[in-house]
Amino acid sequence: MIAQVIVDVAAKQTDRIFEYNIPKQISDLTIGARVVVPFGPRKVQGFVVGLTKTSQYQGKLKNLLLVVDEQAPLTPELVQLSEYLAKTIFSYRISILQTMLPSVMRAKYRKILVPATREAEDLPIFKEKSIDLAKVTNLEEIAQINQLLKKDLAKIEYAVENKAKEKTKKVYYLTSTLENYQTIKQSLRSNAVKQAELFQFIIEHFQQFPFDYEQLKKYNLSFSAINTLVKKGLLRVKEKEQYRNPLTDFSKRTKPKSITLNQQQTAALQQINESIERSESKTYLLEGITGSGKTEVYLHAISNALQRGKNALMLVPEISLTPQMVSQVNARFGKEVAVLHSGLSEGEKYDEWRRIRRGEARVVVGARSAIFAPLSNIGLIIIDEEHEASYKQEDTPRYHARNVAIWRSKFHNAPLVLGSATPSLDSRARAQKGVYKLLRLTKRANQKTLPEVKIIDLKSVEFAGSQFDLSTDLVKAIKEKLLKNEQIILLLNRRGFASFMLCRDCGFVLQCPNCDLSLTMHKDTRQMICHYCGFHQPIPNRCPNCQSSKIRFLGTGTQKVEEELTELLPGARVLRMDVDTTRRKGSYKEILDKFGAGNADILLGTQMIAKGLDFPNVTLVGVINADTALYLPDYNASEKTFELLTQVAGRAGRAEKSGQVMIQTYNPDHYAIKLAQKQDYETFYQTEMKVRYQGNYPPFFFTNLISVASKNEQNAAKEAFAIKRILMRNLHAPTIILGPTPSAISKINNQYYYQILVKYKREPKLNELLHQIQDLAQEKQKYGLNIYIDTQPGRIF
Repeated sequence: MIAQVIVDVAAKQTDRIFEYNIPKQISDLTIGARVVVPFGPRKVQGFVVGLTKTSQYQGKLKNLLLVVDEQAPLTPELVQLSEYLAKTIFSYRISILQTMLPSVMRAKYRKILVPATREAEDLPIFKEKSIDLAKVTNLEEIAQINQLLKKDLAKIEYAVENKAKEKTKKVYYLTSTLENYQTIKQSLRSNAVKQAELFQFIIEHFQQFPFDYEQLKKYNLSFSAINTLVKKGLLRVKEKEQYRNPLTDFSKRTKPKSITLNQQQTAALQQINESIERSESKTYLLEGITGSGKTEVYLHAISNALQRGKNALMLVPEISLTPQMVSQVNARFGKEVAVLHSGLSEGEKYDEWRRIRRGEARVVVGARSAIFAPLSNIGLIIIDEEHEASYKQEDTPRYHARNVAIWRSKFHNAPLVLGSATPSLDSRARAQKGVYKLLRLTKRANQKTLPEVKIIDLKSVEFAGSQFDLSTDLVKAIKEKLLKNEQIILLLNRRGFASFMLCRDCGFVLQCPNCDLSLTMHKDTRQMICHYCGFHQPIPNRCPNCQSSKIRFLGTGTQKVEEELTELLPGARVLRMDVDTTRRKGSYKEILDKFGAGNADILLGTQMIAKGLDFPNVTLVGVINADTALYLPDYNASEKTFELLTQVAGRAGRAEKSGQVMIQTYNPDHYAIKLAQKQDYETFYQTEMKVRYQGNYPPFFFTNLISVASKNEQNAAKEAFAIKRILMRNLHAPTIILGPTPSAISKINNQYYYQILVKYKREPKLNELLHQIQDLAQEKQKYGLNIYIDTQPGRIF
């Protein structure tokens, strides 16, 4: 048999199938297996994507060297999916295959020097048989190695390493009879107290053995006595694999509440269940106002899929949502649940992934990359908050989880449920055309009304404090809620303390040396930080340009608002939730648990607190500045603003207490803000669709964004114009080609960006043409040019 392999070399020349002979010693090789193969002078890892008996290759095929895993990490379905994605998202197939695995399973290569002849083996330098070249720093040794290579006495090889490691635990087994242990105990010396205790434990717990190390520790037994018995052969110790459990904090399963669905929920669930029962790959758009009980519909549908012997996959957009969603799913389905998201440690991800691959988990909950979970027999796929931009991968491979979900839904003949209070215009337009089936929930599940929303015009308002962030109206409302021991959520979608530093004498603004952006002040770390490349420097006391001491830090961020809240409300307990406070593993859950337990009064955060959270004691939501994304140079800025405001407003009054929302803005008459006040999605949809139609933007046109990056701005511009000429020669009206223009942020990490936007309705030649441009990009890399192609980009700036 012959193995068809995609090798772990991401390049145009290697983005194809290579064939290898399967030696007789390797049996049961399956599609999806990771293998090590010879590739030129080195050994590389690859994936088996096909098996065949014949080959068109005229020469002699090389032998496949090694199969890495006992079980193929990828299913045949995921291998097929990688082929489909490689054709549609302009990424090398190996990049897609690697993305499907936990990062700890991706190949690690070491360059090693080995003797090339028998005589060379006796040289002192090869006393360790091989030399890791990454560890050689001595100049004399480097010169000696170069001489050996020139004389062909040594050669370089590439060692392929697997970083994935199983966690093991020691398990102790008995090796003798109960009578023998009793006899030995009676013959012990009177001063062998610890051994006597151990034998007594063995006699009393004889039927319960084996015990692992952690279990024995709880009985305060002497491990020196245990080791003595191991040496004497009276106990046997084995290393047994143990899963790392990211659900340890959820191990106390709360009893799920018995919830009766209302009429609208029941009607929606019935249609989804019918598709599960019929094994029908139908896409449903579940449009339900905040608090309408979409999660209950999901959980009932998952339960139905499991009862029919099928598995379920559920995506949530943010890690911050995962703790609350996981606790609900765990309460219902217990050990059958696996979680996958970037907040887990590498080991936890690896173990959860293996549980799924081995069929030990039947419900998978996770963020974007969980769409590639190696789950078989899928009966239901759910994407919660389907409008979220985080479902689109911003760097290679640039996939959208929704499109992958649609493909997997068809493969498994399983329904796909897209849920949101504010569906993306793309999804809502597809539902309008009948491509998706629209299901609507128009009432809150607890029969409560939506919270009252008040808009505060910041142009004509008094501010509390000196920072011009919090209006007196908002502060007054916060104080009223604090007196009633009720909780508050405050949203400001900008982290840090101040947006930029300005010198009042010379007008100098402190900018990132690598990017076309000002540095943001972070007071807690006393650093000026670039949020794009990570550059940081200490906060200056004087202007770096003119040495004046008259410098000011302008703009605002969550850190500044936190400080102001502490000054204005001395007794209030404030929790801040943004990227800076959630870097540590488990910090998301820690903050939300603390707030949920009533150990804080105010939860202040960025957009990560705007969706999915359900706290019954939250009765006030305040939006500190609704305009942060409103005038970004992006066609969907209004949509993103409306979604964010509607979602965060829905966090108020979700239980018995009524809710109140206050939105501060400098643009109170903008339709996105006025309609978010009413939570009127349908009117917003109609209004925004007219704007999109006039501008020839999605969902009326498809889009492709071509970005050219170079350290030399002139080279980036020149290449962008060359690409435009290729497009102009091959594409015709009504296709629209915009640009090339510098990106809105024209320089990031010392790379200048120029972009071209292609808008089209139907363009049969475009896919092939963009693949040609992608192939050209490989040649351009040696000149310092990088070309990126993004299909249906989430943002265009």
